[in-house]
Amino acid sequence: MTLTATTISKEASGHEATSPEVRTLAERVFHQLQDAIVRGELAPGSKITEPGLSKTYGISRGPLREAMRRLEAHRLIERVPHVGARVVKLSMKELLELFDLREALESMAARLAAEHMSADDIQGLRDVLALHEGQSDLKRGEAYYQREGDLDFHYRIVQGSHNKMLMNLLCDDLYYLVRLYRTQFSASGARPQRAFVEHHRIVDAIEAGDAELAELLMRRHVSASRANVADRYAAILDPQTTTPTA
Repeated sequence: MTLTATTISKEASGHEATSPEVRTLAERVFHQLQDAIVRGELAPGSKITEPGLSKTYGISRGPLREAMRRLEAHRLIERVPHVGARVVKLSMKELLELFDLREALESMAARLAAEHMSADDIQGLRDVLALHEGQSDLKRGEAYYQREGDLDFHYRIVQGSHNKMLMNLLCDDLYYLVRLYRTQFSASGARPQRAFVEHHRIVDAIEAGDAELAELLMRRHVSASRANVADRYAAILDPQTTTPTA
């Protein structure tokens, strides 16, 4: 996972952390580390150190520290006394609380989206789903990986709510943490294809302006994801006594 911008890091190493070169490099490293955490390449609970990351990614310590501060702010890494920094690892209770919050807030977002999304916004949702349909992992029924931001169906729904409080919570404060568990634990058995079909039904309700149905469908969708994630996560936490369900 050597960073392709190694030459940039060498040029930036002589500058202060606030220089444009370092900020640009820190941004790239943040996204690279964030993607590695979300995909599980950096495992939940694993200890991470600045020297180790600096060597792996070929980057000087200044921009690395900035990237790690952003990861901590987005709840992807945590500082543990006498241990140091590690990739976040939620307890089962914390995970279920996160999905309970997501169910309540995203269903509200779907209701508001049905009231506020324009025809262009709704077409954008359909374009994203068309893009997802072409993904090889979804075609094989193995996973349903969504890239972040505007290529993420749920992100677009929240944006379509036009509610700034919801957008701050779900598209910024909790976004990367939710995305981590959605990506690593929500796809198993028939769930990827079912989730894709559920997405289409939610868009149909939004396009029809049926706020009540959109809210109900999103609540059921997140609830199904919650159950699937909980089963898979329980199997990882206690593999000897728990078997995941499809």
